[in-house]
Amino acid sequence: MNTEQQREYEEYLRGRVLALRRTAYRLSGAWDAAEDLVQDTLVKLYLHWGRARQTDSVDAYTQRILVNTYLAQARRPWFRRILPFAAPPDRPARQPDHDGRLDLRAALDRLSAGQRAVLVLRYWEERDVAETAALLGCSVGTVKSQTAAAIDRLRRLLPDYVGHLGRTDMTGA
Repeated sequence: MNTEQQREYEEYLRGRVLALRRTAYRLSGAWDAAEDLVQDTLVKLYLHWGRARQTDSVDAYTQRILVNTYLAQARRPWFRRILPFAAPPDRPARQPDHDGRLDLRAALDRLSAGQRAVLVLRYWEERDVAETAALLGCSVGTVKSQTAAAIDRLRRLLPDYVGHLGRTDMTGA
């Protein structure tokens, strides 16, 4: 990478790293995992910066790296073993959640990686079905079916959680 490309890369990161961290957190559900995910994404982007800067949208290219890295990590056998599933015994039980955010976060953690990625991209990142399909490298029909299945699962996991206008509220967590 030459000096000009290095400068472009660094300038791009200054404007996007916070949004990448936020998306990574929404995907992974933990800040430390999100930091690792962003770091892996930035290394891959650096290695392919020449290709990325020639695309129509560097943001879309970067998002795709982030999502693919998350999905690849979620498929690894160690991924599920190292994540804690319950609070340590020395911590007090979680306080009741009056607005449903903690319950929704816990329910999202119980979705498959693909379903979680679809919901994060569609509802938090406000991507349309076609953009989500492009980022995930799948068909529009797959995005629609994964979205429907994920929302159905959330409704089963959170039967008393009703968001704005009676719909499951995906933007509140």
